Amino acid sequence: MMDAHFHCWQLDRGDYGWLTPELKAIYRDVRIQDWWQHARAHGVTAGLLVQAAPTEAETEFLLSQAQTHPQVLGVVGWVDWLASDVDQRIARLAAHPKLVGLRPMLQDLPEPHWIAQDALHPALAAMAQQGLVFDALVRTEHLPHLDRMMRAHPDLKVVVDHGAKPSPSQELAEWAAALRHLAQSHGPHRLVCKVSGLWTELSDPQDTRRLQHWWETLFDIWGAQRLLWGSDWPVLELASDFDQWRRFSLERLALLSPAQRDAVLGGNAIRFYGL
Repeated sequence: MMDAHFHCWQLDRGDYGWLTPELKAIYRDVRIQDWWQHARAHGVTAGLLVQAAPTEAETEFLLSQAQTHPQVLGVVGWVDWLASDVDQRIARLAAHPKLVGLRPMLQDLPEPHWIAQDALHPALAAMAQQGLVFDALVRTEHLPHLDRMMRAHPDLKVVVDHGAKPSPSQELAEWAAALRHLAQSHGPHRLVCKVSGLWTELSDPQDTRRLQHWWETLFDIWGAQRLLWGSDWPVLELASDFDQWRRFSLERLALLSPAQRDAVLGGNAIRFYGL
C-alpha cells in the first residue's frame, strides 16, 4: 500500500513562504521518519514525497532525504519554470533516479491562466521528454486552463492534486462539471486524480457529510482505476489526523472489490508514476 502524497520540511531552510507561525498545528520541522511512524501503523509500505517550497534547492533537499529512506519511492519537485535554460535544469533534476514529477504551486499564483502561457512550453516539453509527471495543484478555476495546457502537450502525463480542492462556498455542480469535462477529455493513460487533501478544505472539520459527498463525487467522475490515495500529511493536521483520514478512506473503500481497493491504495500510483 502506498501514500501518493506527503510532505517533509525543515523550517530553518527558509523558503516555505506559506508556512507561517499562524499555522500552529504544522509549524514545526517534519521528517520522513515522522510520516513513516503514522504510515506503517496503517499498513502503508511506501510513499511519494511532494514539494512544499517553490525552489530548486528544496527539490535537492527532498531528493537527498529520499535517498536515505527506501520507503520513499519517488519525489515530486519544483523547477524554475520560466528559466531560459529550463530544459537543462529539468534534465539535471531528472538524472536523479527518485525524481518522478514536478509541480508549480498554481494555487498560490494570482493568474489562473498561468499554466497555459506559451512561455511554459519549453519546460513542459522537457518534462514529457524526460518522462516526468506534472502534478497539478489546482482549484476549479484552473481546470479550463489545465485542459488547454494538456491539449498543447499530448505527451505529458498529469495528476490532479487533492481532487482540485473543492470548496464549501462553491457550487458543487460547478466543481464536478469542470472535473468531469477534464476527465472525459483526456484518457486514463495520461490523466488521473489524487483523492487527498479534502479534509483541510472543509470550513467545519466535523462536516463529514460534505467530505463524503466530495469523496463520492470523485469516485463517480474518475472511477477506482484513476484515483490515487494520499494523506497530504502533515498539512492534513490543520483539520484532522492521519488516523482519521485513513480510517475514513478504508471504510469507504471497503465497498469496492479487492482489485479496485488495491488500485486506489497503491497500484495506480505505482503504474502512473512508473515507480
